[in-house]
Amino acid sequence: MKLRYLAFIGAAALLPAQVYAWPWSTDMMNQPSIKPQEGPPAPFPSRSVPVSGIPTMVADRQEAESLKNPIPATPESIKTGRNLFKIYCAACHGLTGKADSPVSEKIGAIDLTSDYVQGMLSEGWIWGTITFGGAIMPAYGKPGAGGGSNDLSPEERWHVVNYVRNQLVKDGAGTATASAE
Repeated sequence: MKLRYLAFIGAAALLPAQVYAWPWSTDMMNQPSIKPQEGPPAPFPSRSVPVSGIPTMVADRQEAESLKNPIPATPESIKTGRNLFKIYCAACHGLTGKADSPVSEKIGAIDLTSDYVQGMLSEGWIWGTITFGGAIMPAYGKPGAGGGSNDLSPEERWHVVNYVRNQLVKDGAGTATASAE
């Protein structure tokens, strides 16, 4: 019995290609199944409920202009928006939002505390700009739309909008006062 076992091991060592072809080497990936990202997405089951419920099915920034912010401007939302702003936006728009970062002049970043942004642009337009990007600004929400990290979920983008609209000007004024002292 031992001799047969040793002969089997010896034959397997001498014929590695044949050993790999035996049934136990079948790769589990190569089986009849649907692979991720293969073919068109399956339709959602009837009576399914969306997880986030936030409307995001817009084609571009113009379509986003009429969207209403579904996230109330609570202190938690503004705090989340402030943190995300510091991570994603401050490099170009500056911590104060006044386009006062070292790269702002070079790339033409706009002052987010201006009357134009604060008073004339809708929250949907700001959200659409974050989502789809602008002339130089990369997209932070739609894969393949001009680059960007694509790391912000629709909800996170609305938190940034809440911060830009409800706290950025106050934070910028506080920073200017503190630096003048």
